[in-house]
Amino acid sequence: MGLSPDNFHGLTLAVSSSIFIGASFIMKKKGLIKAGTKGIRAGSGGYTYLYEPLWWVGMISMIVGEIANFAAYAFAPAILVTPLGALSIIVSAVLAHFVLEEKLHIFGVLGCALCVVGSISIVLHAPQEKPIHSVKQVWQHATQPGFIIYTFLVLIVVAVLIFRYVPRYGHTHMVVYVGICSLMGSLTVMSVKAVGIALKLTFSEMNQFKYFETWVFVLVVTVCCVFQLNYLNKALDTFNTAIIAPVYYVMFTIFTILASVILFKDWESQSGAQIVTELCGFITILSGTFLLHKTKDMGNDASKDKDPPLVESPNHVDTPSNTDSQR
Repeated sequence: MGLSPDNFHGLTLAVSSSIFIGASFIMKKKGLIKAGTKGIRAGSGGYTYLYEPLWWVGMISMIVGEIANFAAYAFAPAILVTPLGALSIIVSAVLAHFVLEEKLHIFGVLGCALCVVGSISIVLHAPQEKPIHSVKQVWQHATQPGFIIYTFLVLIVVAVLIFRYVPRYGHTHMVVYVGICSLMGSLTVMSVKAVGIALKLTFSEMNQFKYFETWVFVLVVTVCCVFQLNYLNKALDTFNTAIIAPVYYVMFTIFTILASVILFKDWESQSGAQIVTELCGFITILSGTFLLHKTKDMGNDASKDKDPPLVESPNHVDTPSNTDSQR
């Protein structure tokens, strides 16, 4: 059974999106490295990268990828488009290996594979979204107690991470930076969906930008994107790109699906088998993430673990004290 024309267009856009997004990680990292030699690094709170053309090339590449991904949903169902986001991990890891010379250990590769398999399992069995016909309808969902509680919890956790854990563990634990990006990203996606619905209906001659709710969603998208970009730059400047990409993808997918389930209450239509399958996907993701954390430095530390050759100093003389200490 072949692909329909619409599905083929959606597939092409989704694959193109993954290529652009995966490559953007590498270009932005190269730009951050170059900018770090000229001023304060992004990981230390600097913004020199804003003057680096290569970073902007990576930023544009990411924007193009996100636009392509957004357009893909207009042609193909989410069950086809969303899992293809995992391709950006492969693109990023391969380019990081050859361009940045960031080695990914074999166990890191296995961790990536587990993360991708778990994420695909969750996405494929996620509940189907109910049709939305108005921005006001999204606003009604967003002002329900369940999603309000989720939003407040996200903001509280993000605030704790920023003010308590970033100063202490930001440079040693990438989950801090990536966690901020992922949590804020879940709110971004929900708002982007609302703005997308507004644009679609507006192009269909049903103007949605006359409602204040649409502009609230636009404001949320803007604020959340600023937070995500800031802390994603810090993560890229501090940690291995080949590790950041899959962990960010996994955490972002988890929180986005959770936010979508809470917002649209699609879980009510799920069967027990679907819920169990999703739980298995979560366990697989956690296993892959744990493996990535435990093995992230194995490839880089291999050479450090080797004993240095014993070279006798030409000025070395065996004195009684030296001989006794060696015994």
